[in-house]
Amino acid sequence: MAVAVATFMASGCSSSNSGGAAPTVASAGAGSTTASTAAASTTSSPPSAATSPRTTTASTVPATTALATTSPATTTTIAARDVPANPSAGCSAAPAAPGERTVAFTGAGEAGSYIVHVPAARPAGSAVDAPWPLVLDLHGYSEPIAVQILQSGLAAYGESAGFVTVAPGVDRPVPLWHPSVGSDDTKFIAALLDQLEATVCVDENRIFVAGLSHGAFMTSILACDLSDRIAAVAPVAGIQAPDDCAPNRPVPVVAFHGTADTFVPYTGGLGASVSSLPTPDGTGTLGSITPTSDLSAGSPSVPERATTWAVRNGCSATPATEKVASDVDLLRFDCPSGDEVLLYRIDGGGHSWPGSAFSKQIAAIVGKTTSSIDATAIMWAFFQDHPLRP
Repeated sequence: MAVAVATFMASGCSSSNSGGAAPTVASAGAGSTTASTAAASTTSSPPSAATSPRTTTASTVPATTALATTSPATTTTIAARDVPANPSAGCSAAPAAPGERTVAFTGAGEAGSYIVHVPAARPAGSAVDAPWPLVLDLHGYSEPIAVQILQSGLAAYGESAGFVTVAPGVDRPVPLWHPSVGSDDTKFIAALLDQLEATVCVDENRIFVAGLSHGAFMTSILACDLSDRIAAVAPVAGIQAPDDCAPNRPVPVVAFHGTADTFVPYTGGLGASVSSLPTPDGTGTLGSITPTSDLSAGSPSVPERATTWAVRNGCSATPATEKVASDVDLLRFDCPSGDEVLLYRIDGGGHSWPGSAFSKQIAAIVGKTTSSIDATAIMWAFFQDHPLRP
């Protein structure tokens, strides 16, 4: 039992994740049979503004003591719109066909697949041969790729906003990631980026990652391991900040988390709902190998994890709190330009994707989904402001 619990907790509850390929499970996906059969319309249009007007107050969040607190540096940063495109090798190949298709893929010795969505046309004002921004959309624990596409709505949003979306997965009895620094799944994603850059006309200065739950765990790890390739990240319901994370550059982060999440609680640890999830081999439930009483031990809270990222990026350790909506606050750290860290706190929000019509339909599983903000629209606006700068 002790070994099972230790392996389970190493996934995302601890602030320190060891490298390697051992499966580490600690999150939830909405990809159960109930969720998979729920129908939803996720098409949305890019808004002119991602959030409502805000007022600012002070808020204190404990800093991670292992990291030194630094004041924001005064730098001259090139504006996002002035960062030139960096066309990938795929821009010299035949254009990728528009639409959505599933592609089998083996990378770094792992077999898997991905669903790629290429918009029918570039946005107005863009050159017809301009390289596409790329967003990776990572599924949650026990959540099929197709369900994540419905849940996030990123592919539908990218059709009108003008970016390619790729939702990958590794073939396993239960869909999950190995979210530890230097893991086999990091190598899989790195190999996938190699393939995409070779076969799709991608802007290598505008590659972004978003993920839900266990996918948010993996999103956090990719920010650690692939910081020279990934411009910015957006973890939803699962931001992590492992102690052994050593990015080569500050990675901008916009995170979202509900205060009533029963899978990955805002206050830290794992929630009782994790017990109902399947074991990695699909033969039982996590509750059968891990006592519920062990789930909440030894893990930083969500705001503490965001603070760790902020300090790592050279930001202040204490954010200001801006009221975005009656049930949403934005914790904004004072950061060097281009290295921002933001945390959207959804009061009473569950283990869900804010603004997702699909998430609302599975409230019995994931809890409340706010309609006050659209996480997909917000993260895309954030991504546009945070390309990989030279």
